[in-house]
Amino acid sequence: MRRRAPWFVMVVVIAASLFVAAVGDRSPRSEADRVDAVSSEVRCPTCRGQSVRESNAPAAQAIRGEIARRVRAGEDDGTIRSYLVSRYGEKVLLNPPRSGVGALVWALPVAAVVVALAAVATALRRWRGASSGVVPSVSDRALVAAARSVKDEP
Repeated sequence: MRRRAPWFVMVVVIAASLFVAAVGDRSPRSEADRVDAVSSEVRCPTCRGQSVRESNAPAAQAIRGEIARRVRAGEDDGTIRSYLVSRYGEKVLLNPPRSGVGALVWALPVAAVVVALAAVATALRRWRGASSGVVPSVSDRALVAAARSVKDEP
């Protein structure tokens, strides 16, 4: 059990971190915070690699205005994103979808980390197993004694 305690602690810490990251801050946000949050998730249709929040292009300003209008109207963030997707297409979102093929973008890094941890654990287990339980033979001890006596001679 003592060997597994560090692994158990590591799993608990990782699970707690993932939980906190997934839940996030659920406190009520202001309208400006909501506009910033939604506009940071939407790609500028005319700029390359910039969000609507970062861009000063006229198209980005128009989208920010539309987002602000819809936030003031009381629409939730998901409805606003859905509207923008229906108008500009799926590529308007900076974050890939979490279903279908887009789910691979979210799942592959997690799977890679799990496989890497399993490989490290397997390697450590083999390394420990290889070093323990090995008893040197009489001839091995004689070779070591001979090497030490040669080293000790002037």
